[in-house]
Amino acid sequence: MKEVLIVIGAGYIGQAIARRIGAGKRVVVANHSPASTKAAADVLADAGFEVTEAVVDISSRASVQALVDQAQALGPITGLVQAAGVSPSQAPIDTILHVDLYGTALVLELVGQVIAPGGSGVVISSQSGHRLPALTPEQDRLLATTPTEELLKLPMLQPGQVRDTLHAYQLSKRGNALRVMAEAVRWGERGARINTISPGIVMTPLARDELNGPRGAGYRHMIEACAVRRAGTPDEVANVAALLMGPDGGFITGSDFLMDGGVTAAYRFGSLAPTPG
Repeated sequence: MKEVLIVIGAGYIGQAIARRIGAGKRVVVANHSPASTKAAADVLADAGFEVTEAVVDISSRASVQALVDQAQALGPITGLVQAAGVSPSQAPIDTILHVDLYGTALVLELVGQVIAPGGSGVVISSQSGHRLPALTPEQDRLLATTPTEELLKLPMLQPGQVRDTLHAYQLSKRGNALRVMAEAVRWGERGARINTISPGIVMTPLARDELNGPRGAGYRHMIEACAVRRAGTPDEVANVAALLMGPDGGFITGSDFLMDGGVTAAYRFGSLAPTPG
């Protein structure tokens, strides 16, 4: 049986990673809608990859478990790409927390129970998690280690504590990086590795939604003010994922890789930094 690579959220970034590391493997493509699943699967199949389609709602334990069972029936699961999520302009607070935070924790939990020795994974997070002010050590610990089904019950995530959709997104993405660090311990017990990539503005349909949404001017300003003065590409994210999931990344696990063209640096020490006072 061939090794299995699960790609959840097989949009532009997920497909780019699959093209880099999916040759010779059975690639399980899983999106929320049947139409987007088929579209992604067709693109990869036309490029010569062996593809199996799956539909998944990562905010549903039963749905994620069904995906894991389907993938495991095809062969040993040696790779995971969790790229599913919604942006601040695409969904309300509750949906962002359920999909981006809880959903990622759920995927890490259930795939982590069956990941094969030598396996590896990446979670696609966001630069936004790096711009959230520091949380307390206790809040960090709770986001990292609270059992999945209790995660959304944390006081810091209740109505009135989360200001708006951007705050929900930042909390979720910070939570992703913390969760991956904690999960790296459990995955390591199975001889597997897991890391996070936190891209900046990468030109995908989701990014275009943001550029055309209520925060579009701010996004364009970020691009103009960052060190490289452009947005990223899905293939550049795939380059990093290939390193982290391949043999050259064998000493890397539980880490978060910020790749944002210098946007976060500009927020801290450059022209995007808040004016003192």
